[in-house]
Amino acid sequence: MMKYKKNNLIQVTRSSMPPTVEYIEEIKDIWDSHWLTNNGVKHNKLEAELQHYLHVPNVTLFSNGHLALETAIVALNLTGEVITTPFTFASTTHAIVRNGLTPVFCDINVDDYTIDVNKLESLITDKTSAILPVHVYGNVCNVKEIERIAKKHNLKVIYDAAHAFGVTVDDEGVANYGDASMFSFHATKVFNTIEGGALTFKDTKLKDILNSYKNFGITGQESVEYVGGNGKMNEFQAAMGLCNLRHVGEEINKRKLVVERYIKQLSRIEGIKLPQPQNGVRSNYAYFPVVFNEKFSRNEMLEILKENNIIARKYFYPLTSSFECYQDQFTIQETPVAAYIADRVLTLPLYADLSLEDVDKICEIIRG
Repeated sequence: MMKYKKNNLIQVTRSSMPPTVEYIEEIKDIWDSHWLTNNGVKHNKLEAELQHYLHVPNVTLFSNGHLALETAIVALNLTGEVITTPFTFASTTHAIVRNGLTPVFCDINVDDYTIDVNKLESLITDKTSAILPVHVYGNVCNVKEIERIAKKHNLKVIYDAAHAFGVTVDDEGVANYGDASMFSFHATKVFNTIEGGALTFKDTKLKDILNSYKNFGITGQESVEYVGGNGKMNEFQAAMGLCNLRHVGEEINKRKLVVERYIKQLSRIEGIKLPQPQNGVRSNYAYFPVVFNEKFSRNEMLEILKENNIIARKYFYPLTSSFECYQDQFTIQETPVAAYIADRVLTLPLYADLSLEDVDKICEIIRG
């Protein structure tokens, strides 16, 4: 195996940031107002601009995506069981369990790694209150079939759309599906506010409820109607979001070039499976997952890349259903496809500023 050594580490991702002068200019007036949090000018401006960008009727910002998801579950009054997927980040399952609910794990598709809608209805019981599917790597769930099943069984739908910022299906933004969608604006995402997140939703009546829940349940100067928490986005986060939103189209285009280069270089290699575009979906090129057909070659490749100062990631591994903290708590459904992919998937470095030269060298190492 050829060795490639660099002085600088190639991380699996790197945060997109605006020019320094642009961010400084954006935050200057904060020193005039001294308004740092609690629905400041920049917070409200970012909400409005995201509403326009995502083409949605309602956006509520949060300090992070996880608190946004937890709050959505509370605000929609979910009870009992929530059907979800174990092929996701810890946050998805934790948000369900931390609300005192039971996750019911549905398997995924072998092609796009999203929830397998053909297995959904068999998991619905009289205790089921909602479906919480996950858009994975920028791949979109079968939103129309999920909507049909949810309506048939009178279930709520909350999408974990942490990977799907700006993605469209047949020219419709993914933020418009379900009762709510959660977006993560963590530093590693396509669009970031350093830390941060948002909920998009159809029912405008939820706006005041969500704003109260993220502010300790306070509904007036002397009124606290809900047992809420603290999930408010501050002005410095919002300022970063305002700057990054101006450049997000350019950032996605750069990511597309990286993905196209990976596909060109790796498409003829036996033993690995590359991501395939979905019909009608405009991707944001959030991640580049490669599935190795042999279980142990994935781990070997991870170490070989690491030896060459290249950091890839077993993402998602392990399945959330196999976490130690969930053992003996509730029934763990078998999800053989999710287990197969989790044992073999590796996400390769992908960010807007990753040079095509570095992509070529990464591919050269994988080809051996």
